[in-house]
Amino acid sequence: METGRGLIIFPGALGDLICLLPTICALRGRYPNIEFELMARAELARFAERRMTIVAGHSIDRCEVALLFSEDGSKSNLARKFFSQFDRIDCFFASDNERFCSSLRQAARSEVSFYPFRPPGRGHVAECYLRAFGTIISHPPGNSIELLPDDVHNAEQKLRAIGLEPGRFVLVLPGSGSARKNWPAGNFALLAERIELIHPVLVVLGPAESGLAPGFHARSLLVVSDLELGELAVIAHLARCFIGNDSGVSHLAAAAGARGLVIFGPSDPERWRPLGNVKIIQKEPLGSLLPEQVWPAAMELIEADR
Repeated sequence: METGRGLIIFPGALGDLICLLPTICALRGRYPNIEFELMARAELARFAERRMTIVAGHSIDRCEVALLFSEDGSKSNLARKFFSQFDRIDCFFASDNERFCSSLRQAARSEVSFYPFRPPGRGHVAECYLRAFGTIISHPPGNSIELLPDDVHNAEQKLRAIGLEPGRFVLVLPGSGSARKNWPAGNFALLAERIELIHPVLVVLGPAESGLAPGFHARSLLVVSDLELGELAVIAHLARCFIGNDSGVSHLAAAAGARGLVIFGPSDPERWRPLGNVKIIQKEPLGSLLPEQVWPAAMELIEADR
């Protein structure tokens, strides 16, 4: 049978997308003759290609999407030209907007299914997505991303350049997309400095956390920034373990097969914890959690056999 094209439309951030991965796999299983493409934030659409069983990516900021919210969106030739390419569309975006949904159905030439973004319900959000898709859950969902050869090559090169060996460093991820979910950076620095006395540490900062670098440099800690997501996934996979916040990069590290310790504050870990070999510490307010309270769990993780 000829292979068809499918489109998944998803508006979430990195952690949301990683939590959707079991449902993406379920879509592939239910429609084995469809190759799925992803419409998401541009950087996530690029990342998902080949790493998440996605064959191509598209930005959700394309003008064709905006047209579907307009009064004449259903009549747009531009929208019809784009969305009619697909043999099915699974949309996790704007499912409560009647104009958008109607316009998308009219622009597409085949079946369109809508699901809520971050669906309500008991259990982990990954399970909620699967239930919304109609999947019977008999065991906790798992998720893993594919590590591409280019990602592996680039990550190994960067580790060699800074003198770190696979399996012999601890990865520290002190940022997240929300300041209220961040354990204070100074606490991460104190913990990392103590770990550094017995084990090399690598601190990874994203673009939004570049201002944190001086606090880590002041303690003579290795810091890298602006890694591609694929490279970061491999570095996490090669680390002895990782320590991070309730964040997208912690979800990414766990999906890459890394074991980790994730610090939660206001969010519910039963719903949002990274899937995989991850231990959780939770305290609210986050600022009241002291480095010495995290130290025993960090040491247990570092000293365990890989």
